[in-house]
Amino acid sequence: MRVQLGGTIKQECEQVSIPPHFMVGSSHELFDFIAGVVAKFVAKEGEDFHLPPGRQRELGFTFSFPVRQSSLASGTLIKWTKGFFIEDTVGEDVVGELKKAMEKVGLDMRVTALINDTVGTLARGRYTDPDVVAAVILGTGTNAAYVESAQAIPKLEGDLPKSGDMVINMEWGNFRSTHLPLTEYDQSLDDESLNPGEQIFEKIISGMYLGEIVRRVLLRMAEEASFFGDSIPPNLKIPFILRTPDMSEMHHDTSSDLKVVGKKLKDILEVTSSSLKMRRMVVEVCDVVASRGARLATAGIVGILKKLERGEKERSVIAVDGALFVHYTEFRNCMKSTLKELLGEAASDRVILEHSNDGSGIGAALIAASHSQYLPVEES
Repeated sequence: MRVQLGGTIKQECEQVSIPPHFMVGSSHELFDFIAGVVAKFVAKEGEDFHLPPGRQRELGFTFSFPVRQSSLASGTLIKWTKGFFIEDTVGEDVVGELKKAMEKVGLDMRVTALINDTVGTLARGRYTDPDVVAAVILGTGTNAAYVESAQAIPKLEGDLPKSGDMVINMEWGNFRSTHLPLTEYDQSLDDESLNPGEQIFEKIISGMYLGEIVRRVLLRMAEEASFFGDSIPPNLKIPFILRTPDMSEMHHDTSSDLKVVGKKLKDILEVTSSSLKMRRMVVEVCDVVASRGARLATAGIVGILKKLERGEKERSVIAVDGALFVHYTEFRNCMKSTLKELLGEAASDRVILEHSNDGSGIGAALIAASHSQYLPVEES
């Protein structure tokens, strides 16, 4: 994403998916790929984005994995999540890895800020609305961040920030508790994952895993109740073959004969024939799995509000981004109804779940711009 800041935010953006083999390859392969994509993007920029002579490009780097951040523009990777597993990056400074890759392709860019997508979304929301108190990502993975009074942070060392506040990156995807409603399907998914015992909250509420939980439930129904007939569809045994977008389409099927459900069962799981009763049961499974995820995500948000002691009459905005929240309507609607259930009608009306479109990218640009090396020149 390329952003120009002024009275309004002007942006050009391009989305590129990371090929699966780079998610488990080597560090230099992943960062070389990222640098190559950035180089191609820069080469296509329009006239409005040309820099003045002598200016170096500045970059806000959104890196949505747990890091031990030593400064605004440096941080070592603690561990991978969301299906990534590249051993030689763990413990390395990810900004340094990107810098080396950019130098290889001749990109003269300075990383001004390293942030994760949740903090970027919080910055984006706060820039336009002072009532934004927290941000939540609900996409492939999940995380939350909120604004806390610096005096309420026991771990904080050194001088307090001038604003008196500090952003807390919760990394709530790694939350685990005996109170979480885990099932045997969650346990088997975790046992077979790349990071068993970690990211438990993420594994029961985020977009990477919801479809897989549905698949595991359907497989058990096929094995123990002959749900799909005398034989088990071979594709049903393939992990992650049923993606959350497919689950969402089935859940949202409003046709009288649930033809979308029938088509998904045929095209993905190779179930050649399905009755209406069978399709309704599949929708019910999708509803149970999605509702659990949405209700737990909302409980996390309510926990943040209670920690901040937000009053019933205070307007509290939660900036939310991520494909799960944006595209899975039933999931989003369940979150809103759960807010009412947990807070009551009156209090929940003062809590707004607001989509922060491209929040992480714009937020990274905002933070990078606020720490630009050219800022003193421009102010003078």
